[in-house]
Amino acid sequence: MAESPSHQFGQIIGDVLEAALAPALQEFADRHHLYLDRHGPRPAREGNKVTWTDKNSNKHDLDFVLERSGTPNTIGTPVAFIETAWRRYTKHSRNKAQEIQGAIMPLVETYGTGPFIGVVLAGLFTEGAISQLSSLGFAVAYFPYSTVTTAFSTVGIEASSNEGTPDREFAARVLRWRALSAPQKDQVRRELIRLNAEQIAVFMTRLEQAVNRQVRSVRILPLHGTPMEWKTVDEAIRFISNYKEDSKQFAFCRYEVLVVYINGNRISGEFGTKKEAMQFLEANKGG
Repeated sequence: MAESPSHQFGQIIGDVLEAALAPALQEFADRHHLYLDRHGPRPAREGNKVTWTDKNSNKHDLDFVLERSGTPNTIGTPVAFIETAWRRYTKHSRNKAQEIQGAIMPLVETYGTGPFIGVVLAGLFTEGAISQLSSLGFAVAYFPYSTVTTAFSTVGIEASSNEGTPDREFAARVLRWRALSAPQKDQVRRELIRLNAEQIAVFMTRLEQAVNRQVRSVRILPLHGTPMEWKTVDEAIRFISNYKEDSKQFAFCRYEVLVVYINGNRISGEFGTKKEAMQFLEANKGG
């Protein structure tokens, strides 16, 4: 069954939103030596969709995924899962929030809390829908409905509508959009980003913080034995010289833990119990 003209025009707005966000994400990926996967062909996967599989073998189609060590031919480690969504009426916003939650949260459970999760919403979304996503850890950028209609007006397209707008009007808008040149379409995308520059800046800052806080490595050194103390260096040297390194008679002393992040920051600690060491790691496992 053919899509209705209203649905086609809604898809156009959704595509504009996704395309508008792509340059900022690509610049971020280039700067951090990451791979940005988005809709389109890629030798490393089948088809044009960006699809990731959760631990229960369920597949989820996404808009953007940033990967570490990813290439066109190799799937990397996910650093960020990012969705975009457009809704004209608030009555649909809660369902869309739940749809996004259903796509992303199983992947969080599969890949741990390391990957950044974010969503860029445009149109009309209730505070409840936005709060629902924020409470789950999503970074949320919200583009108000008025910024969408203003962006399209720069090329002479009326994007506002209500439930009484006839299909013939939507059909005319679809035809006008398809007749635009590539620079004109880019103008709409750039204007949408300009009107929401503050939202994008906050969103990208959160993405930057999350990526910089990602763990590069964790070193754990379990120590056994009792600390020894000497009054002179010569006495200490004799102790080391006579120390039997293969001895198994010493009791556990402590864990020494070192966490190194992607940005070069390091956090270390010494802990006398497993519980303390695990709590330290849990608190510092990064974004």
